[in-house]
Amino acid sequence: MSYTLCEKVRDLEPYEPISGTYRIRLDANESFYNMPDEIKNEIKEIIDKTAFNRYPDPLASDVIKSFSDFYGIDPETVTATNGSDEMLYILASAMLQRNSKVLVIEPDFSMYRFYSSLSENQVIAIQKPDSLKIDVDEVIKTANDNNVDMIIFSNPCNPTGQGITAEESRRLVKSVNALVILDEAYMDFWNQSVLQEAAQYDNLIVLKTSSKAVGSAAIRLGFAVANKTLTKALRAVKSPYNVNTLTQEIGTCIFSHKELLTERRNTIVKNTKELYGKLLELKKTYSLPFNIYEPCTNFVYIRTELSYPLWQYLLDNGIAIRYFKNDSALRITAGSQEENNEVMRYIEKYILEKYVSENR
Repeated sequence: MSYTLCEKVRDLEPYEPISGTYRIRLDANESFYNMPDEIKNEIKEIIDKTAFNRYPDPLASDVIKSFSDFYGIDPETVTATNGSDEMLYILASAMLQRNSKVLVIEPDFSMYRFYSSLSENQVIAIQKPDSLKIDVDEVIKTANDNNVDMIIFSNPCNPTGQGITAEESRRLVKSVNALVILDEAYMDFWNQSVLQEAAQYDNLIVLKTSSKAVGSAAIRLGFAVANKTLTKALRAVKSPYNVNTLTQEIGTCIFSHKELLTERRNTIVKNTKELYGKLLELKKTYSLPFNIYEPCTNFVYIRTELSYPLWQYLLDNGIAIRYFKNDSALRITAGSQEENNEVMRYIEKYILEKYVSENR
């Protein structure tokens, strides 16, 4: 007797982020801030009090309340998840029937297409123009013409750093019959959120993460915000104990430090703007073939024919940024001022050693 993998998973490759040790990591859009000693000491006390022999709260009530207080929303409209990835899979597998139509807008976060395909849904893709801006009218028309069941996209977008306004988001939601999944993982760095009004719509779910502005990627904590009918369904289809006790307790603690998180978010926004400005200046100085997109996130996206050799040069010098082969692009997360200065120094070194010398 033998078993053969089914076709949909037979040729899949595991997700493999950059491995190895690098002195500067600007590849994963993480916060450059670690938790301060004050919060670390609170977490140590949490660990000491944890009953490791007991299951976690299935509703994650405390961390949902802390999250809701932070953003000023009703906790009855929130579902907690083991990172946003768990919710993405739940949405693709449990909230849709097999062969449902899912609309994505690419380039975007690759897991939207992955989970939709894995759940045996039909994926319809709109390709963004060179500006990388979403054409809301095109999305509405495509969704309605094809009777799609779900639309999913990030706003602002990962990896492009571009976004649509809150008014455009509202218009999209009101103009389609599909369930709209609006991933606001990076909206903490911008001011066009519809999170606080998500419960007003019967076809909108807004996703949030703790991995970016909140600086808590290690604990894998995400949230979905929707009206009470959708929230009840999400809570019903998720695993009973999906968010572990330590994540719940640590998340509750971290979200209670609103002033610290806000201050850090503001610094990240400032550092991102400075990084963008320095890249523009470098482009102008050396007449570089860079298409640099002004971000409303914590990273800068660059399309360039130099993407691969520059990425490899930085890796060779202990600096990790993200390379996108299919788009000939680079994504540089904003780090501390020191990290940003160092990555700019090595980008300029590459330009002088490789690009300028070869194009004289």
